[in-house]
Amino acid sequence: MKKLFSNLTVQVLTAIALGIAVGALFPAFGAALKPVADTFISLIKMLITPIIFLTVVIGIAGMGSMKKVGRVGGKALLYFEIVTTLALAIGMLVANVTQPGAGVQATAQAVMQDSKKAEEASKFTSQAGEMNWVEFFTHMVPDNVVGAFAKGDILQVLLFSVLFGLALNRMGQQAQPLMKTFDRLSHAMFGVLAMVMKLAPLGAFGGMAFTIGKYGIATLLPLGKLMLVVYATMFLFIFGVLNLIMRYYGLRLMPYLRFIKEEILLVLGTSSSESALPRMIDKMERYGCSRSVAGLVIPTGYSFNLDGTSIYLSIAVIFLAQAFNIPLSFTQQLTLIAILVVTSKGAAGVTGSGFIVLASTLAATKVIPVESVALLLGVDRFMSEARAITNVIGNGIATLVVAKSEGEFDEARHQLALQGRSVPEELQPEPAALIPRVEVHA
Repeated sequence: MKKLFSNLTVQVLTAIALGIAVGALFPAFGAALKPVADTFISLIKMLITPIIFLTVVIGIAGMGSMKKVGRVGGKALLYFEIVTTLALAIGMLVANVTQPGAGVQATAQAVMQDSKKAEEASKFTSQAGEMNWVEFFTHMVPDNVVGAFAKGDILQVLLFSVLFGLALNRMGQQAQPLMKTFDRLSHAMFGVLAMVMKLAPLGAFGGMAFTIGKYGIATLLPLGKLMLVVYATMFLFIFGVLNLIMRYYGLRLMPYLRFIKEEILLVLGTSSSESALPRMIDKMERYGCSRSVAGLVIPTGYSFNLDGTSIYLSIAVIFLAQAFNIPLSFTQQLTLIAILVVTSKGAAGVTGSGFIVLASTLAATKVIPVESVALLLGVDRFMSEARAITNVIGNGIATLVVAKSEGEFDEARHQLALQGRSVPEELQPEPAALIPRVEVHA
């Protein structure tokens, strides 16, 4: 029994159950526990940028070829665009078939008349007006590297890490002393992460108690069909589309999900996919992917491969059109998919990004009133868990696909991971940057 409760999975599950009970029975107290969850997520965010920097630099510096770096990045981006576009299309198809917005017209009118909710929606509307793809690309370049690390801007840190790794790659043997230091720092950072993860049950408890305490189960009833459609679509996407992708590459979905179950439960409790980012890099290495591929694909996927967010956004747009009796032609729906492909990337790393993307899309099309997003304010938090979990699962599968296609997948480590055994020293993913290689200078 003692061994059972020392398991992180059991601890997080217990914490989630207690959080639901506390939020339901003592809503005021549950709502006041938000700082507990926020503090845990801040501890995780504290480690994200240094871990991304060290992992990406070590991986790229040791790839041995600039062409390989470009090939891995190109494959990852191509995969991201294909799968997220497919997720958007599936979301729209399901929403058109199931009609989740039918029958909520009265609720929609009542929400629009609620001045408080209209005021909250206007915040997202004003932010949406400032979002565009030009700003997105210019924002990727930090005007201050230290500032990028301090703010925890993943895209800016990722860009600097790639450039730094490429520079060390060109230095060859001269960079080896520095790379050894980086490798030791990387191990130290993951050691700190292991200590922080002991607080995961506390973070999951606080997050779930806050969600139930603040919003209450009753807020789900008017929009229950929407939630059911979103959750069912994401379930089908994972066990349908992503499962087929894994089978094509000779992998199985269920063993993979069991391997990352702790990360899935952590995201469920905290409603934040970022809480699992550092551990997913480590888990994908242990599952067989090379350090260079895992370190490059996972952080990039957090901005470009948001499968769950894509499904939610496409369903939400059709839902709002149905709720406000606004018919959308097939051409208009195709236009919405095209706009969402761009805008879903434009709010990466922004708090409340789901609403900002949705509002910016509605503002661009000028067919559905932007203020209509107020209808989703009450249930958005309850759907954020499904979005985040799908995003995490999808990013891990993207890493496996790129690693397999690049021949950067270690089957011996993979089998040990499936058996739940620790990886022996001789099979540990060796930092490629420390492997001597012959440099050819023109």
